[in-house]
Parts: sequence; C-alpha cells; structure tokens
Amino acid sequence: MTGTTVGPRLQARGNGGWAFPDLVVEAWGDLACFTRPELKSERVSYQVMTPSAANGLLQAIFWKPQFQYVVRRIEVLRPVRWQLIRRNEVRSVTTLNGVKDMKKHPDAHYDAAEDRDQRSTMALADVRYRIHAQVVVSEAAKAGGNGFPPASEEKYREQLRRRVQRGACFSQPFFGCREFTAAFGPADAAHAAVPWTDELGVMLHSIEYQPGGDERYRWFRARVEDGVLTVPREPLPEDAVAMPPGPWRADSQEA
Repeated sequence: MTGTTVGPRLQARGNGGWAFPDLVVEAWGDLACFTRPELKSERVSYQVMTPSAANGLLQAIFWKPQFQYVVRRIEVLRPVRWQLIRRNEVRSVTTLNGVKDMKKHPDAHYDAAEDRDQRSTMALADVRYRIHAQVVVSEAAKAGGNGFPPASEEKYREQLRRRVQRGACFSQPFFGCREFTAAFGPADAAHAAVPWTDELGVMLHSIEYQPGGDERYRWFRARVEDGVLTVPREPLPEDAVAMPPGPWRADSQEA
C-alpha cells in the first residue's frame, strides 16, 4: 500500500478531491465483532465497523491487484446493541515454524482438547452499515503493459456496482470474525443513520503489507458524529500511537 496524499489540484475538484462520487454499499448481519486492540484475549468489539473491516468486506465482493479501496465514511443504520458470547477456543496460535517442527517429528501431535479454553466475546447484535468508498488504481495498472491494456477507475467502479446489484462475491463477506457472516446490497434510502455521537478512541485505519511479509498497522482517532464515522485520508503518524510489543494476541503461544 502506498501513500495517497491529496494534492491542491484534486482538492479543487470538491468531494474531498475525488473525481467521482463515492461508491456506496450497505451490509447487515446478526452479529459482528471488530475487536479493540487493547482487549484481545477476551474480545470486546468497537461500537462500529472499522475501516479495515469495511475494506475487507468490499474486497470479498470484488478485488483486483490493480487497485485498492479507500473507505471514506461508514454510516451506522441501526442502534448499537451488545451480545455476550462464550465459546470454546484454543489458546495457542499455529505458526509456520510450529508446523515445520511437527513435520520433522512424526510422533508429535497437537491435542486441541488439551489446548482448549473458554473465552468471552462482547459482540454487536443486529448491525447494519452503509459504506462509502473510492477506488484508487495503481500507476502501473494505469500505464498498462505485459499484454494488458491501461486500466481505468471507471472500469472497476462499474464491476463493483454490478456485483453488488447481483449479490455476487468472491468469498463470503463477514463482520470481523468469519462466523459472523454479512449480507450486502445497494444503498437503501429507507434506512437512515442513527442519532448517535461518541468518541471511540484510537481505531485501526489500515494495514500496510511490507515486501518482506511484515505488517505495519496505521491508526486514527475515531469519532462518530450523528451516526457517521468519517475516516481521514491519512492515518496518524507512526510515533503518535504506542502499541505494546509482542504477538497480536495477548496470550498467544506457538503451537
């Protein structure tokens, strides 16, 4: 993922510097969990869908390596409702090194029953969101080459619209956890944003994947105003948020 700073020429266009209106997709479901990073072992969801989760949902509907989505706004269309769920999970996290070690030792085995633990999830119930996003085509795709013609933003926008209209997707979209599946469709004017304003604290803005396979997490200060979470184009500086070292799950162990 590369930087996407808006220049003076783009700002003069209006609509935040974008040449086209936002693409709008509505998504809804029975349960959702957008886990706060400071509460990972016993999961507690943010009160609203995160931009990274919205990006993942759009990619499940339609994605090509030639472009990326930029989520601009998320409207909350149903009041925030909580539901506590307790379920059996495993404590360890399977790693590539762990799998390689088990292959070297045929007698080794992993017993899920011994590693099982009961965890709580504070999830959201009966959710519905309206996602506003733009498509950014890479410079290499715009130039074309290797037998491919130059790509245009309009092409990918229309493909997403048609897939949303038909209900087609590459994989099943979900809300934070794969078991919390999401339905989706075009924007429905019958649903309005809920009258809700709140400060949500620091929220995940995006994940940048480095050439070596490492992940770089970017953050922003989230605020819902009249039921709308506005996502800034640029995240906070890297030194603005201090994250604890170690694995993503607070108590993870290599299996």
